[in-house]
Amino acid sequence: MEMEEAKGVVKHVVLGKFKEETTSDRIDELIKGYANLVTLIEPMKSFHWGKDVSIENLHQGFTHIFESTFESTEGVAEYLAHPAHVEFANLFLSHLDKVLIFDYKPTTLRC
Repeated sequence: MEMEEAKGVVKHVVLGKFKEETTSDRIDELIKGYANLVTLIEPMKSFHWGKDVSIENLHQGFTHIFESTFESTEGVAEYLAHPAHVEFANLFLSHLDKVLIFDYKPTTLRC
């Protein structure tokens, strides 16, 4: 077996728990704003999101996941510093009670 790290791909994952007072309509607006960053920030190649549906109850209070794909760690750095991201992140984070952010390079185990 051999492990192979993806070439030129970095995933940026955000786990979040929205504050109780954040309405579902506001959450929808925030998600649409997050998705729109793909059109504004060139290094951001894709965006996916979802809500926890696990029956294991191991989510530790996190309710939503957001995943963005970039071509490099430099692309993630450019995204983080981009004015559109900075403005959005300040708004988005103000509605979160909990957040966890993790960047990784996907690795495949070849048999």
